[in-house]
Amino acid sequence: MPEVLEKMVKNVSKKLYDVIEIHDLKDMLNQTKNKYGDKPAYQIKKKDGSYQVLSHREVRDMVDDLGTALLQMGLKNKRIAVIGENRYEWEIAYLAIACGTGIVVPLDKALPEQELESLIQRSEVEAIFYSEKYEAMLEKIQQKSTNHLQYLISMDLDQKQDNRYAQKELIQMGKQRKEAGDRSFVDAKIDPEKMSMMLFTSGTTSKSKVVALSHKNICSNLMAIGSILNIQSDDVLLSILPIHHVFECTVGFLFSLYKGAKTVFCDGLIHIVDNLKEYQVSVMACVPGIYEAIYTMMEKQWRKQGKWEMIQEKEKQLKNASLEERRKAFPEAQAMLGGHIKLLICGAAALNPAVEEKYRLLGFNLVQGYGLTETSPVVAVGTEAEYKLGTIGKAIPGVEVKLANQQPDGMGELLVKGPNVALGYYQDERSTKASFVDGWFHTGDLATIDEEGYITICGRKKSVIVLKNGKNIFPEEMENLVNKITGVKESFVFGKQQSQDKNDIKIHVEVVFDKELVKQVYQAENKEAIYQAIFHQIKKINNTLPPYKAIRGMVLSEEPLIKTTTNKIKRQANLDAINQFTDRLFR
Repeated sequence: MPEVLEKMVKNVSKKLYDVIEIHDLKDMLNQTKNKYGDKPAYQIKKKDGSYQVLSHREVRDMVDDLGTALLQMGLKNKRIAVIGENRYEWEIAYLAIACGTGIVVPLDKALPEQELESLIQRSEVEAIFYSEKYEAMLEKIQQKSTNHLQYLISMDLDQKQDNRYAQKELIQMGKQRKEAGDRSFVDAKIDPEKMSMMLFTSGTTSKSKVVALSHKNICSNLMAIGSILNIQSDDVLLSILPIHHVFECTVGFLFSLYKGAKTVFCDGLIHIVDNLKEYQVSVMACVPGIYEAIYTMMEKQWRKQGKWEMIQEKEKQLKNASLEERRKAFPEAQAMLGGHIKLLICGAAALNPAVEEKYRLLGFNLVQGYGLTETSPVVAVGTEAEYKLGTIGKAIPGVEVKLANQQPDGMGELLVKGPNVALGYYQDERSTKASFVDGWFHTGDLATIDEEGYITICGRKKSVIVLKNGKNIFPEEMENLVNKITGVKESFVFGKQQSQDKNDIKIHVEVVFDKELVKQVYQAENKEAIYQAIFHQIKKINNTLPPYKAIRGMVLSEEPLIKTTTNKIKRQANLDAINQFTDRLFR
């Protein structure tokens, strides 16, 4: 085998499971309808505490019914938005739009009114599905002449009220038309190559771009991850992350339907552990902050019970044991997360390798994945067969990766090519030409790829701090070190100008600390004692680093860092917040 071809094969994850070949999402729903029809697709908790269960067949029928009604309303080929919390009605609406009506525009439910209005205007949506809490805001926006918004469709109303349509009523109307012989939606043809989804990027450093995705993009990703992740129709997936984001949308929502699994919805971040137990969840896709918070909860509990030293000692003894042996050795850890966890996926941001290792030492199959809105999203993920701590695994089947402008230390910008790569940025030719070059998407992330094909993300090109001596500091790398300190919830590393010379920059850090844990571990309660205790640990880190990387100053806070809705640190916003405070040590 030629050397280049052999390297390409080695750099891609091995296919482990057979998958159903699908051409578009409508094809996916149709092919899986009979295969999984009677199995539960959703288990929904009602206000009285009882549960409603919807089968996969019922879900697919509702999609057809709603789509039929939307066509009757004259919405063929129109842009239709969806906004609201994670719920099955959101997912039904998304599919009814994408599978034969028009172009779906998922919107961030956390946006303030002004930004939401801007996105509605930019995407030229003519209808929007919404949860009750957005009704007043959307009615106000609709009255303005700067947009094309005609139809407001409520996920909560039982029937139309004034100018507000009811999703439930539309489903019934569509069902009647379908039963009377209307097959306009059922027989609608999908062009898998055309833009069918408009997704706004999170915009951590600049104005959000509109990513144009196709059915081909999404479906190629579903098949690829299905061939390497062991998720089956008897699995239960907990939906937590904002559903408008492509990570949750593809991996949590569409992939669950593709595999015939059951989706349950989280009652809120503080209820995650309770929900894992309540629904006997087996698969969860989440962000680093949540995994770190759950582990901190477990550590606190073990410390209170006097089991912490015993747990640590057992971890050392089982360091070379298999994942299954560790799982059996730590029944108390498994029980804390419901006792049925099979797979934990971490994405959207880098997970501290120390936290990743702790989960795996306890027998949890936690893997890191990596992706972007522009790649539908998954580019790489660890698997049962191919896993390496601290990496994002290898490229998924069908996707190529390479490094551009590689430095002597092996680091370069990660480039991605494959059927999952977006069509480009909508109405933004300049950005499209800059980021999509000869089929390769330039991610803006700096990475290394080892000889076996495992990828390690080092940080964002835009986040790099350049020192006076020309050395580069990657904040994410330094934050991972600081986050290992017991009592540190999260951290933000930044460069601070030391003199009139704007190039004279020293490394500083903002630390968000856990007051209870700091008191428990360091016996520190007042500001000065807390500062000294944590900075003493910072100095220990400095002793392991080259002098230019040393952290010279620290700010403490009990307030969480400012982040996007997918848990990415907004670097400029956090820096601005630090600069607003006069207290040199506390924010």
